[in-house]
Amino acid sequence: PVTTQGSQQTQPPQKHYGITSPISLAAPKETDCILAQKLIETLKPFGVFEEEEELQRRILILGKLNNLVKEWIREISESKNLPQSVIENVGGKIFTFGSYRLGVHTKGADIDALCVAPRHVDRSDFFTSFYEKLKLQEEVKDLAVEEAFVPVIKLCFDGIEIDILFARLALQTIPEDLDLRDDSLLKNLDIRCIRSLNGCRVTDEILHLVPNIDNFRLTLRAIKLWAKRHNIYSNILGFLGGVSWAMLVARTCQLYPNAIASTLVHKFFLVFSKWEWPNPVLLKQPEECNLNLPVWDPRVNPSDRYHLMPIITPAYPQQNSTYNVSVSTRMVMVEEFKQGLAITDEILLSKAEWSKLFEAPNFFQKYKHYIVLLASAPTEKQRLEWVGLVESKIRILVGSLEKNEFITLAHVNPQSFPAPKENPDKEEFRTMWVIGLVFKKTENSENLSVDLTYDIQSFTDTVYRQAINSKMFEMDMKIAAMHVKRRQLHQLLPNHVLQKKKKHSSEVRLTALNDSSLDLSMDSDNSMSVPSPTSAMKTSPLNSSGSSQGRNSPAPAVTAASVTNIQATEVSVPQVNSSESSGGTSSESIPQTATQPAISPPPKPTVSRVVSSTRLVNQPPRPSGNTATKVPNPIVGVKRTSSPHKEESPKKTKTEEEQLDTETSTTQSETLQTAAPLLAAQKTSSTDLSDIPALPANPIPVIKNSIKLRLNR
Repeated sequence: PVTTQGSQQTQPPQKHYGITSPISLAAPKETDCILAQKLIETLKPFGVFEEEEELQRRILILGKLNNLVKEWIREISESKNLPQSVIENVGGKIFTFGSYRLGVHTKGADIDALCVAPRHVDRSDFFTSFYEKLKLQEEVKDLAVEEAFVPVIKLCFDGIEIDILFARLALQTIPEDLDLRDDSLLKNLDIRCIRSLNGCRVTDEILHLVPNIDNFRLTLRAIKLWAKRHNIYSNILGFLGGVSWAMLVARTCQLYPNAIASTLVHKFFLVFSKWEWPNPVLLKQPEECNLNLPVWDPRVNPSDRYHLMPIITPAYPQQNSTYNVSVSTRMVMVEEFKQGLAITDEILLSKAEWSKLFEAPNFFQKYKHYIVLLASAPTEKQRLEWVGLVESKIRILVGSLEKNEFITLAHVNPQSFPAPKENPDKEEFRTMWVIGLVFKKTENSENLSVDLTYDIQSFTDTVYRQAINSKMFEMDMKIAAMHVKRRQLHQLLPNHVLQKKKKHSSEVRLTALNDSSLDLSMDSDNSMSVPSPTSAMKTSPLNSSGSSQGRNSPAPAVTAASVTNIQATEVSVPQVNSSESSGGTSSESIPQTATQPAISPPPKPTVSRVVSSTRLVNQPPRPSGNTATKVPNPIVGVKRTSSPHKEESPKKTKTEEEQLDTETSTTQSETLQTAAPLLAAQKTSSTDLSDIPALPANPIPVIKNSIKLRLNR
């Protein structure tokens, strides 16, 4: 493939990449090369390239680690009395994967590694004797074992953070030239080893499926920086993670095999702003290995049909790397693709510089309404655990909000922020996330009351239930949410975050009420009481700046359920218009990669929205006749195991003729001491809490989250 200028060069017959033929085989022109050089210069100040010296240091450290692995495996082999001839050639090897293996890691990034051992070395040996061997190395600091979905040893080796997974292969020795892409290696393997191998296998496949690795790397560096700057880089919150961005860039490289990075960045936005989701992005035709491992296949697995933005890993067993994507996150990403296309169109016409693509948009000016989510814990160690759990569940809240019939979009900012202290005298560690809301445009309706109580309450219940079930919960671990208007954000967020300072407006106070409640002084504030114990899944601790914080600590024991409360905020707010801008006008046809037989759309489910989740205050009788209208781009929310919603989601209907009374509904403040009065309170409360488990025996104050908004047009 051609990487330099010269459109006149004759090209040898090319290897075919991808599951469709390329869109264009055009070679780069001189202007493309100049633009590619300018792109490199623009990327440099962002720290996306590592110095050669630093790179050599990483290679040296991985070499030392590789020698330690070989030494350790020889020791294990001797202790198990293997023949000397075997011991001499037993091997063992450290493989890398992720951004380092792809060659797109940034300055100071960690390294994802995999220790591959022969069949006589047990997984337990890795987490005991190898762990002890690492402990003896003077360069090794911060050594820890994390019992995650794929168990891992985390360490800092001579200043570089490394995560090491373990896989034991069914081989007597591990040869130096071992190719992990060989599917036969997976036979008779423990599922944990298959999962551990998956990262390396996927990364290696991606590198083998692109026509030119250097062009792929530069393009991916640019796209990853763009995604981070635009707050759409986070697998856990329902956007895309590193491997998904890599696969989208790889697919673009396949479609334009001779193009260089300046062209590929533009084509990336062209292809994916016009992609007909949920058609899957595939880098190669999935192959069946008859190993009976679960693979992504919507023809076989009904749950796979509800994935909104499938990007399928190229190594067996094929998986969808984007199952967390929801209606809102996809809407946000597609809008960003369209804007990226418009900007790169300008760059190619010399009407703009590359720097424009990497300008960070101001999330806090974008919406009129926000939900601020606060998580607090009494110690920094507990805050890390608590923040990890809360963050892993935020997409459940987004899914719930976007199914509310009055909400078009719920956009969570992947970056978290340190929150102001509730009580200056009390030791407390607080983190907050901000979710932007777009309300549906309603016709013939002056006022509209939207009750978000159910959505918030079911989310906090889920988090508490999981914390209790996983024995992580501690007294004083709290989660709270409140509605804030754009003009009030400056009272919660640091000035440098908001960029554009707003004039002082109605006050948002964080004061200590009875039992450290959260006072949101707006048009009215009343608080009610109700419990929030909660359900279970893997946590992935994140620090307050939103970056993955690897060091997990042992889970503390449960004492009792904590106090959560949010003031009821009945507020009058202007109705938001949500309009979708159309993207660029380039007219190349994009091949949609359906799997062998095209996937027929799943049947429309008959599930309708639970009424209590969006309670309308003082709702008059509905007019007879069908007033429901379909909204543009209606697609299902978060993947659910039970009753998933589908493309024409029932949530996406709006009742246009509903005039809502302007009378405020008031709520009372009360504290429930035992489960008995709780049951009575449930009958009168506006929220459906039927699935809440019984409270712990000792009496604790429990407070209900109530968030109600009045929207007037």
